[in-house]
Amino acid sequence: MSFDYLSKLNIEQKQAVETTEGPLLILAGAGTGKTRVLTARFAHILIQKLAWPDQILAVTFTNKAAREMKERISSILGSPAEGLWLGTFHALCARMLRRHADLVGLNHNFTIIDTDDQLRLLKQIMIASGINIKNTPPAQLLNQIQVWKDQALLPQNITSAHQKNLSADYDVSLYEAYQNRLRDLNACDFGDLMLHMVTIFRQHPEVLKLYHKRFRYILVDEYQDTNTIQYLWLRLLAKRDNNEAANIACVGDDDQSIYSWRGADIGNILRFEKDFPGARIVRLERNYRSTPRILAAAAGIILHNEGRLGKTLHAANSSEEGEPIHVISLLDSDEESRVIAQQIQNLHKENNSYAEMAVLVRAGFQTRPIEEALLRANLPYQVIGGLRFYERAEIRDAIAYLRSLIQPQDDLAFERIVNLPKRGFGNVALSKLRNEATLRKNSLQETLTQLLGEKKLKGKSADSLTDLLDSFERARQTLSKEGHVVAAEQLLERSGYLQMWRDDRSVEAPGRLDNLHELIRALADFPTLEAFLEHIALVMDSDALNQNKERVSIMTLHAAKGLEFDIVFLPGWEEGIFPSQRSLDEGGNAALEEERRLAYVGLTRARKKAIILHAASRRIYANWQDSIPSRFIEELPDDLIKRVAPKQRTSSFGSSAWQRMKFGQKATSFNTEFTPRASTISIGKSVKHPRFGEGIVLDVDGDSLLINFEETGPKRILASFVEIMK
Repeated sequence: MSFDYLSKLNIEQKQAVETTEGPLLILAGAGTGKTRVLTARFAHILIQKLAWPDQILAVTFTNKAAREMKERISSILGSPAEGLWLGTFHALCARMLRRHADLVGLNHNFTIIDTDDQLRLLKQIMIASGINIKNTPPAQLLNQIQVWKDQALLPQNITSAHQKNLSADYDVSLYEAYQNRLRDLNACDFGDLMLHMVTIFRQHPEVLKLYHKRFRYILVDEYQDTNTIQYLWLRLLAKRDNNEAANIACVGDDDQSIYSWRGADIGNILRFEKDFPGARIVRLERNYRSTPRILAAAAGIILHNEGRLGKTLHAANSSEEGEPIHVISLLDSDEESRVIAQQIQNLHKENNSYAEMAVLVRAGFQTRPIEEALLRANLPYQVIGGLRFYERAEIRDAIAYLRSLIQPQDDLAFERIVNLPKRGFGNVALSKLRNEATLRKNSLQETLTQLLGEKKLKGKSADSLTDLLDSFERARQTLSKEGHVVAAEQLLERSGYLQMWRDDRSVEAPGRLDNLHELIRALADFPTLEAFLEHIALVMDSDALNQNKERVSIMTLHAAKGLEFDIVFLPGWEEGIFPSQRSLDEGGNAALEEERRLAYVGLTRARKKAIILHAASRRIYANWQDSIPSRFIEELPDDLIKRVAPKQRTSSFGSSAWQRMKFGQKATSFNTEFTPRASTISIGKSVKHPRFGEGIVLDVDGDSLLINFEETGPKRILASFVEIMK
């Protein structure tokens, strides 16, 4: 047994470990060693003989975290840690439910069904209720049921307020029928594991008392990420009848609460002291990861949030301030990707490992141009927490549509999309079509056209397939008249594929739509559809480049939480991209504060260097859109950042537009230095923009100009990117 575990802790960490009695909130900032504290606390309780192993309930969010915690505890104890109540919320609830299943109408050997079985069951119930599942997809109902379960709502608790904005077909009776059918099958879904245990604790206080007696200590990791039902489950276990102060210790960071879109409620951690009167708070503020400047910059942003408990990180190990945050202002988003690739090349030449560099984006659709820039530069990369852009299911579907458009003989592509979205043409029908195509020695698409013409297919399926073939024919006509970008968008729209994702209420659907629009945008970079598809084939084939090599990591900011790298690139820091306009529109100020926490998470992933990039113009869905820098850039303390501009380049409008920056202070290019001019442009001045041409200034608002361009009309542009005409 290792008894030196306390000697490795700093003062605050040691305090968190040794404060064993009563409720405790450990506010653990990024890189402050929360996992070490949590495992040391668990071991300390055992070593001090305050409880037996099975008297400690330790809750994590992932199986990986649970395994790591168990391994660390075993290392401290010097022997395998057995008999622990240590695991994820759902794993622990499943263990409890096996013992008390009869109280919710199940046997102890109940089955936990997966998503496919859930959908199949809901489909049966909806059809039996006379609901058209083509117009009302079971997946949307399943998503809503899981939301209700995460809110600890049984069918009898659903009110009209809970059903607001839902389709009339999504009646609560379907939820009730689904639950009854699960009981008949002696089964439950993932959400039931917690819902059933909360129900048992509420309706059978004698069961709850058993666990009150069993668990002398409760430890909870990532408390800021708990949703409603997780919070209720923990409170029920921690609160005693006599209002006795429970020995519950929750570790979390309110500044890293970034998962509201999947139900996490930051209010759970913010009201900890109210929930547990007399609770102590220990703040872990010594950061063992980042430089002082990176930490101060992150603090400068997060201080603008009101909904926080407050703490200030400071570097524990660094005697040097470190590099300032680099803020790179670029003319357009294409240049952004090229600059990232160039910087990665340069940094690698300076002996920085690819594996210690990461590109963190706000949204998945941002990865495509970055991936392609890295491929062109022959730089190895990997997409963490998701697939490469062209490997994503919705992108493969769209490419299959495009292949079928220009090559009707491409049976593999047509097979993929003929029943996507659902057109009543399943595997049996497809098998018959294959056989008929073989007999006729034609492609599937051609054979289907002939069968429909011969009236050999009838009903709604025939109507849907006729519409599909018509969408291909109309897109081919558009292809010859208006070009491949318009034709592609028209095909995905008229085929119903885009609408399928608009109707999908899953959390992933908006991101999939963004990716599809980015795919359409990418088409504009190629002269023909054939050239684009050939490019895709080469990109997909280039995967061998990345095998068995250290690689640059590309991921979303959400996926980056918990990771760290020497060098972090943060592209797309523009209003509407980051903070996300969709989030702001749907969530208001609460969403803005979560977006700001994302910025905080992004900056604190960097150990040595953080590079923020923003562009004055960004291509969105094949169109150029003016952008202004993210408000988060303005919230960075000036003394902690370094404004950077790309190296001068020759262009049709001259190099001066590249030399003028938004900020009136000295900026540094990658290879040269220059002093940009602050905005002194007045109303009535004639100016020239590299993309929109010549125009007259109509209004001046700080560094933002309203310009009436001769060719495109009024646009608001940063003064940094226009040239005064003489």
